[in-house]
Amino acid sequence: MLRAAPRRRQYWNRILRRAMKKETSAKKAWDHETPEQLRSRAAEIVRRLKKAYPHPQIALRFNNPLELLVATILSAQCTDERVNMVTETLFRKYRSARDYAGANPIEFEQEIKSTGFFRNKTKSVLGACKVIVENFGGKVPDSMDDLLTLPGVGRKTANVVLENGYGTASGIVVDTHVKRVAERLRLSEESDPDKIETGLMKLVPKRSWIDFGKQMICHGRRICHARRPKCGECVLNDICPSSTLALSPSSIQTAVRSTDRLRSGD
Repeated sequence: MLRAAPRRRQYWNRILRRAMKKETSAKKAWDHETPEQLRSRAAEIVRRLKKAYPHPQIALRFNNPLELLVATILSAQCTDERVNMVTETLFRKYRSARDYAGANPIEFEQEIKSTGFFRNKTKSVLGACKVIVENFGGKVPDSMDDLLTLPGVGRKTANVVLENGYGTASGIVVDTHVKRVAERLRLSEESDPDKIETGLMKLVPKRSWIDFGKQMICHGRRICHARRPKCGECVLNDICPSSTLALSPSSIQTAVRSTDRLRSGD
């Protein structure tokens, strides 16, 4: 029985070479996708995500644009669940931008400490609220240009506030999930979030911007995980250049090792 192991290895190695050749050919095929084909595929991606996630919602809990702004700043490098736990108490204490602007920084740091990077977040929240009080009459701005004047607010945070606080589509939210999914789908080859957003805005109709960002986030959280994407459950697996639905070299190599171990134990 031990003699069967080398033959088994040769068998799996042949399959491995064929699979690698097939995978390489498939990847090369995507390299020749034309701009027109990309736009067509992007439209199909939008359609399927809309069907898969018809009513996407953000997980952060808030009652007004100010609470949303604060929660979004706190959500950087932190789970929405943790942020919601912190803001449940925070929002009862701080009711207005003026309340935040007059807060004791050291005390505020302790109140948001569990969200991580609490010193930088304290500067951003309190600094943003001071500008809101001084320049915007205590009301969170409702335009992209004005929001970007606030300390600690970039396009991602501004888009979240505009979309969910005011129902305005000024761009597409690009967080770590959107960045990852867009890269795997080859909707963007950029690494900078702002450049990724610019590219997506050209591919996705403006009427779909708000939902598309949320749908991409949902898809990244539920299916297209960073380490182990569930390609077998993905509604985009047949139009995704990165799909692992087909037999992968790594899975075959695992099978080779498993077979050899079984043979050695016979």
